Amino acid sequence: MIPFDANGAFHPKAGTDKLRSLAVRGAAVSVFASALSLLVQMVSTVMLARLLTPSDFGVVTMVTTFSLLVVNFGLNGFTEAVIHFEEIDHRTASNLFWINTGAGLLLTGAFAASGSLLARLYHNPLVTQVAVGISVMIVVSAASVIHLALLKRAMSFVDTSANDVIGRVVNTVVAIVLAFRGWGMWSLVAGVVAQQVSITLGAWWLCPWVPGLPHRTGRTTPMLRYAVQVYAQFCVGYSQQNIDNLLVGWRFHAAILGFYKKAYDLFALTSSQLTAPLNNVALAALSRTKQDHVLFRRYIANSLGMVAFIGMAASADLTLVGHDVVRMVLGPKWSESGRIFEIFAPGIGAMLLCTTVGWIHLSIGKPGRFVRWNIIAFAVTVSLFLTGLPFGPEGVAAAWSISYWTLVIPAFWYAGRPIGFKASALVGAIWRYSVAALAAGLISAAILRQTSLWATHSSTSAAFGAACIVSLLFLSLYLVFVILLHGGISPLKQLTGLLQELISSRRKRNSVLEENVVGELK
Repeated sequence: MIPFDANGAFHPKAGTDKLRSLAVRGAAVSVFASALSLLVQMVSTVMLARLLTPSDFGVVTMVTTFSLLVVNFGLNGFTEAVIHFEEIDHRTASNLFWINTGAGLLLTGAFAASGSLLARLYHNPLVTQVAVGISVMIVVSAASVIHLALLKRAMSFVDTSANDVIGRVVNTVVAIVLAFRGWGMWSLVAGVVAQQVSITLGAWWLCPWVPGLPHRTGRTTPMLRYAVQVYAQFCVGYSQQNIDNLLVGWRFHAAILGFYKKAYDLFALTSSQLTAPLNNVALAALSRTKQDHVLFRRYIANSLGMVAFIGMAASADLTLVGHDVVRMVLGPKWSESGRIFEIFAPGIGAMLLCTTVGWIHLSIGKPGRFVRWNIIAFAVTVSLFLTGLPFGPEGVAAAWSISYWTLVIPAFWYAGRPIGFKASALVGAIWRYSVAALAAGLISAAILRQTSLWATHSSTSAAFGAACIVSLLFLSLYLVFVILLHGGISPLKQLTGLLQELISSRRKRNSVLEENVVGELK
């Protein structure tokens, strides 16, 4: 994609008549790519969990807890600015590129130099060397941010999604091959660096735009200010999401952090696979409807209903089968992670809803409100972490679940005030799914306590069989309660209709692609 015309103006613009089709197509591609990424990630997790030790994962987590905050300096900020602002030209994009890349270079050196400080914090000398290795991906990532943002502004989600999947495959292949060769924790370091190199090369190949020299445009400062606000919000949110790793790693040793991190990764996997892939699609679509508050509120309410439909079911089901899932995925030596994951699982539904709050703040151009809310959420969550820390990693996991359920309604009440989206609209969209999941979960647990399925299973095959039977029982009950509470199958029709639209959109895109190829051959 060539993003700018001969005059330097951004030209791949979507008309309002094509917005819905592009948004649906983008959602379809993002979800499909997310499913592929999940498959690749599961292969990586299954293999590496058996080749490496909890301590290997723990040491790398000690470093990535801080490095990912730095890596996202431009990725969260400049991306949203490029997508959100009405106009952007070649010179402004060039200015943003050089600012972001220069900052990435400085942050790379600073992070590499901070390795010794992190080693003293965690009382682990290996952290120093890992920090130097991980720092390389900071500047590599910075070089791809603006190119990827331009692709997303043009709603080229097919390209960006494919690029992400390829990067994940590269990470997996490199890490597994090196782990087989005995590299230990360094196989994880090499994998994440290789992934970022792959993504950056792919971004430049998909968007072969060469930045020009810096110029005054009058647009750079407002976009930079917006980006800083978004990144500030990200920093607060990221700190909220990762201070648990800091506390567990500081209070306990690397192996305990390794167990905890694997349980948390499975907990957060639902968000990364269900809502995170739709963030840029939702932002691009909702930003174009922000002037019509009635339409905007309807879109948000419908979206939250579908998120709750899936999220509440996942939350209750994984609470029942979490220990079996961990045994299947990670193996018997990770049973400690299974116990921790079962405590995480009740918060999955509320977590998925909370991850969509940013759709409102950013699409209506209120990143400052998002920052202020995340500061409040951070304070509440950290207080709960400190309360739970004396009880070990299980106490921190419980704090996560409690925090999400505590914050979900206030989060949407605050986010929706500028456009009249009330907390009652959120409750109206999700309460039936919450009640259905709770009722189905309690009845399933009461039934299972009388059978051998409730026990811990020693083999992977037994764990798989038990998880399938329990999930089938729960989902059957859940759908019955959903239908009863809605007085019909309207939620099922809505979900089925959305899936059909996603599939038809993907088929239509493939058909158009085939026609274009045939035309070129003729």
